[in-house]
Amino acid sequence: MTGPHPPPGPADADYRRLSLWHEGLPDPLVRRPPLEGDTSVDVAVVGAGYTGLWTAYHLLTRDPSLRVLVCEARRVGFGASGRNGGWCIGELAAPPSRVARHHGVDAARRLARALFATVDEVGRTLTAEGIDARFRKGGTVRLARNRAQLARQHEEVATWAELGLGDALVPLGADEARARVRATRVLGGVWFPHTAACDPARLVTGLAAAAERRGVRIVEDTPALAVTTGTGGPRVRTPAGTVRAEVVVRATEGYTRSLAHQRRRLVPLYSLMVATEPLPDPVLDEIGLADRETFADERHLVIYGQRTADGRIAFGGRGAPYGYGSRISDAVETGHRTHELVVATLRDLFPVLATARITHRWGGVLGVPRDWHPSVGFDRRRGLAWAGGYVGEGVAASNLAGRTLADLVTGTDSELVDLAWVGHRSRSWEPEPLRWVAINAALALMAGADRVEERSGRPSRRAALLDRLLGRR
Repeated sequence: MTGPHPPPGPADADYRRLSLWHEGLPDPLVRRPPLEGDTSVDVAVVGAGYTGLWTAYHLLTRDPSLRVLVCEARRVGFGASGRNGGWCIGELAAPPSRVARHHGVDAARRLARALFATVDEVGRTLTAEGIDARFRKGGTVRLARNRAQLARQHEEVATWAELGLGDALVPLGADEARARVRATRVLGGVWFPHTAACDPARLVTGLAAAAERRGVRIVEDTPALAVTTGTGGPRVRTPAGTVRAEVVVRATEGYTRSLAHQRRRLVPLYSLMVATEPLPDPVLDEIGLADRETFADERHLVIYGQRTADGRIAFGGRGAPYGYGSRISDAVETGHRTHELVVATLRDLFPVLATARITHRWGGVLGVPRDWHPSVGFDRRRGLAWAGGYVGEGVAASNLAGRTLADLVTGTDSELVDLAWVGHRSRSWEPEPLRWVAINAALALMAGADRVEERSGRPSRRAALLDRLLGRR
């Protein structure tokens, strides 16, 4: 599908350069026309990433008569949904212990098990819709590579067992962990079975096509400038016209800061990635990951990787500085010095990659709420719905969020509509320059804590305190 005139967003060549995943999308790439003038629909969705598309897809599943319009500022999958690490993982950034403190053990257990099941739900939908997203459920191996990391894992395993979730976090001895991931300095690990590796750009573009087959209309190059409410119901104001709707769904994640009066709702934090060239079988054998397990370790500045379907290692990490005023920079995403730190970390994990060519460097931004707690909600009186704040763990969570929003909007009574994250509201981030100072100081503290723990083997008390304040532990 093409518009009547060239849209202002990224041309095909620029779109493919966004990431390894975009480069590998099969031809032809779909271009959708922008909105042209005012329109009225039943449900308007702002953002054509995973959350917006899963919501639209399931709305039409619940009620095929609905008129659903998805407005995308650039192109489908332009943001984190197309660029992420390809972890379809059944957990949230807010751990079950945090949910249990606020909502009780039973609620925490229900939400956790709903997320576990969501990974299989995504796999079933991909199969049913014929979407080849290179989906492989091999679980996640998190390594402990110093004594401080090992101590944190022992504590986490005990906590999950106390919550009745011990079957979902399996402790591994050093030999068991190395049998799966042959990294350096492995002292132990844990295995989380509810994760699948995938190609995120194939998933999001395939999902868009599946939603359109059900009747969803998607317009690209149509940025939402503001979402407003009033006597005439909610509206989405765009440069091309106003969309009037009964319900508006905000699904903008790290780009929420572009909406009027929403700059402090979520902050965009960078996560940067690299990918190796396709590796020969002897090198892959030396690395492991035979079942395409995703992998990480227990450092404070998160790292993450997967063995891709074509035999590369795609690997990423956090630590790039937060931009003043929630600024998002193409220069940071494509070639920041943090990329070199990511490469050095990858080669420290797997020395066999010392001479492997790094063929791709890219990145994107995560949507981070002030309390690190994702949420789903619907204000029926105002006609406003939202979901997001996944802090990088949204591939599966967005599916659960989309199904939940579809039930909330259509009034479907289901076991999803009272899960513990429904109705949660995070307070806004501090104004600048306070948040710039605080966020970048926290990033520096975490990086320093990792260095200290590597040398001493003792857990960092400052980092542990910050983790608790952020709700990460």
